[in-house]
Amino acid sequence: MPAPSPRRRIAVVGGGIAGLAAAHRLGEIAPQAEVTLFEAAERLGGVLRTEAADGYLLEHSADSFITSNPAAVDLCRRIGFDELIPTNDRLPGESQPHPRLRSAFVVRRGRLIRVPEGFMLLQPRRLWPLLTSPLLSPLGKLRLFAECLVPRRRVEGDESLAAFARRRLGREAYERLVQPLVGGIYTADAEKLSLAATLPRFIALERKHGSLVRAAFRERQKSQGGSAARYGLFVAPRNGMGSLVAALAARLPEGCVRLSTPVETLFRLRDGGWQVIARSSFAQNDPANESPLDDIFDAVILAMPAQRIAAVLTEVDASLAAVLNEIEYADSALALVGVRRDAVRHLLDGFGFVAPEIENRQILACSFASVKFPGRAPTGSLLLRVFLGGARRAGQVDLPDEELRRIVLAELGELIGLVGQPELFRIVRWRGAMPQYHLGHLQRVEQIEARMADLAGLELAGNALRGVGVPDCIRGGEQAAERVAQSLGCAVSTDAEPEAPD
Repeated sequence: MPAPSPRRRIAVVGGGIAGLAAAHRLGEIAPQAEVTLFEAAERLGGVLRTEAADGYLLEHSADSFITSNPAAVDLCRRIGFDELIPTNDRLPGESQPHPRLRSAFVVRRGRLIRVPEGFMLLQPRRLWPLLTSPLLSPLGKLRLFAECLVPRRRVEGDESLAAFARRRLGREAYERLVQPLVGGIYTADAEKLSLAATLPRFIALERKHGSLVRAAFRERQKSQGGSAARYGLFVAPRNGMGSLVAALAARLPEGCVRLSTPVETLFRLRDGGWQVIARSSFAQNDPANESPLDDIFDAVILAMPAQRIAAVLTEVDASLAAVLNEIEYADSALALVGVRRDAVRHLLDGFGFVAPEIENRQILACSFASVKFPGRAPTGSLLLRVFLGGARRAGQVDLPDEELRRIVLAELGELIGLVGQPELFRIVRWRGAMPQYHLGHLQRVEQIEARMADLAGLELAGNALRGVGVPDCIRGGEQAAERVAQSLGCAVSTDAEPEAPD
C-alpha cells in the first residue's frame, strides 16, 4: 500500500477580504491542507469595518459592492450569507419607487446638479438628457456630441484617463463630469491614472466602434444606458460589511487564525518550502517573549498592501520588492455624519454628490448613506459619508479632527443646506489604503508576475495589482488559492466552483 501523501501546510498573510477569501477557498478545494492565516491587527477584515453607534450603522470604508463582477455575490451564496439588500428606490414615506432616486449629483457653482441620465463614467448613452443638462455649456455639449467624429487613437502605449476623456469628450465634459465621477471611485489624480489599468473597457469600445457614443447605440448592454440601472447593480449586507467578514471568518477551521501576529519576513528553503518569520504583538509587549515565531510552510499567499509585501519579500527577491515599492498609495479620510432630517434643506432625492476639482471644494464627495441603503440611521435622521483627502489633497488626512469637522459642516451647509450641529460625527483615517494605478501600472504588474513565476508556492492577492473593489479582491484571493492548490498537487474538490467573471 502506498504511503499517504504528507499534509500540505499553507500560510495566508493578511486578514482583509482578499486573505479571508483565499483561506476560505483553500478550505473548499483542498480541505486536507492545513491553513494558517496571519493578521497583524487585532481583528479581521482589513479596511472593512462596521460600527453600530446611537442607532446608526457606520461603515468605515466600503459600504457595498457591485454585482456585475459576480465574485462577491457568489462567495455569499456559497457560505450561505443571504443578508444582501439592494439599493433603495423609495424616499421615506413614499410607497412607490422614485423615478430618479438611483442617481447622483455633481456640484456646479455651489449647486447640486443631477448627473444626466445615461452618462456612465466616460460614456454618454443618452443624448437628450445631456442636451438639457445645465452641467455643460452649449460649447461643451457641442464638443461632446462631436465625439463621433474623433478618430481612434493610433499611438501605442498607455494613456491617462484624463487624456483619454479630453481627447474623446472634450475638456469641459472631462472637468465637469468625468473627473469628479472617477475621482469619487479611485481618490486619484486622473492625469496620472492609467486607463488601461482602471477602465480598459472604454479602450476596447474605442477600438471596436471608433466612438463611445456609437458604441452605446450599437450594443444592447445589460444596463440599457441608464445611470439608475448602474446604481441598481450595487448590494450591501443588511447589517454592514462587518457581518460579511464575520460570516466568512466563521467558516474557517477553528484555530487557523493568528491575530496580532505580523509576518516580518520570508525565506525560501532549498527544498522549495517557505520559512515564515512572524512576531506576536503580545510577545512584543513581553520582554520575556522576544523570540520571533518561526514556522515552515509548503506555500504562502501574501494578501497585503504592496509596500508590506515588498518588506516581507526583501530577503527572497530584492528586485521584486523594488517593483512592488513603485506602486503608490493615497491617504484618505472619511467623515461619518449623523443629522436630523429636518436639519437638511435639500430633498436628497439621490444617492450623493461628487465635487469637481474645478469647483475648488474642500471635500471630494458625499454619499447619502441612509438614503442609499435603509436601516443606516434612526427614524427621522440621516447618515452622510463625506470623503476627503486622496491623491490631490494629500495633506488633509493630517488635519486635526476639529478642523476636518469645520470643513465638513461648512461644505454640507453650503451644498445641502445643513444647519445646526450633528447628532453624531466620526473621522476615520486610512493611510496608504488605496493603490494608485498610475501610467505604466500594467507593465509593473507584468514585471511582478514574471518574477513570481520563478517563486513556486508563492502567490499575491489584494488590491495592489488588478482591481480595488471588494469583488476584485475576493476573486484575486480565490484565484491565488486555486493556483497554490494546483501547484502543490492537492486533491482539489470541485463541489464549489466560483463563477467566472463577466
